[in-house]
Amino acid sequence: MSKRICVIDGQGGGIGATLIKYMKEAYGETVELIGLGTNAIATAQMLKSGANRGASGENAICRTVATADCIIGPISITWANAMLGEVTPRMAEAVMSSSAIKILLPLTQERVEIVGVAKEPLPHMVQVVVEEKIKEVLKHV
Repeated sequence: MSKRICVIDGQGGGIGATLIKYMKEAYGETVELIGLGTNAIATAQMLKSGANRGASGENAICRTVATADCIIGPISITWANAMLGEVTPRMAEAVMSSSAIKILLPLTQERVEIVGVAKEPLPHMVQVVVEEKIKEVLKHV
């Protein structure tokens, strides 16, 4: 059975779409990629990039992350009211309550500064996720 990886994104879905595109190229059908959008536009972008399945909104995210082996997205998916309010408190709680390993990108539009994290361009962070972190997940999950 392939590992279920949930990619969560909001607003325009660009981060999630980029992650899915590169994971699909690297791992093909050996993993199940589920694009979970805080809105329909984000979900559509992730589906367009190759997600096996996708769903939008609070209930879809809350139910699906409970069955995930791995959750990937910007760190703000763990913060209530982030992404201009698109991340509801219930979504953030569901992500953090999931037993899945979480791979979080330190990107934020919020008034939050994460100390001790090198500021890297998104393509560099995606490369680390795809080439290193997902390999670790596939070995140990």
